[in-house]
Amino acid sequence: MPVEERIAKIAEAGFDVVEFWHPEGTWDGNDIRFEAKDAASMKKACRQNGVTISDFALHAWDGSIGGCPVRTEDHEMYWEQIRKMLAFAREIGCNKGITLSGVADPALSKKQMRENLERAFARAAEIAEKEDFTLLVEPLNTLVDHPGYYLDSTKEAAEIVRAIKSTNLKILYDVYHMQIMEGRLIDTIEKNIDIIGHLHSAGVPGRAELFDTEVNYPVILRKLEDLGYKGNFGLEYFPKMADHSQSLKKIREYLQ
Repeated sequence: MPVEERIAKIAEAGFDVVEFWHPEGTWDGNDIRFEAKDAASMKKACRQNGVTISDFALHAWDGSIGGCPVRTEDHEMYWEQIRKMLAFAREIGCNKGITLSGVADPALSKKQMRENLERAFARAAEIAEKEDFTLLVEPLNTLVDHPGYYLDSTKEAAEIVRAIKSTNLKILYDVYHMQIMEGRLIDTIEKNIDIIGHLHSAGVPGRAELFDTEVNYPVILRKLEDLGYKGNFGLEYFPKMADHSQSLKKIREYLQ
């Protein structure tokens, strides 16, 4: 569907916050359809449906959009992409966006890539601070969905965020990705709740609906509430159910 119709359908399912992949294209899990989104029509659709936009991806996980921050030669491209996406965010009334490490470069050592990434994120945080915008650093799993991606642990993501010491740089804790990579979900959330700015979720295994999987999502939500978390909890999954609207409604009932 066009993004405006998606916003309306999500509102019909009982949600008042949305997020989307990227302004320059749509990803269905297999291929990217490069079809730019229109900020004005998105903002209008949100207003008509009583919806706000939480966040969106500022560039691509593999560097195909915006470069790979682990590489110094991509830094200027990456920072320019951040500036461009912050301008789009202003137009749609959004103040958070997802930033990623890019894929590992076999020509560089782990130490070099870590230093490059910290430098890239530190400068990006300075750019974001001027716009009162929060960057969400997302670790991904490299075992199933994103082979070759550099930043695949919460521990390293937290070390980077804490080292940079910017209130405009947080972690996006994706329960699906981190269950695959490390487990210990609640323990990790408790230790890093002060720097978690957003969460993602999907069923494990399979990345489908959140119910009937190995992760007890209602328990995680209760823990987040106990910890005083006030941010959003995103549903980033691929429905198995044929009716996607019913899928959303059933997940809502399960989480409540």
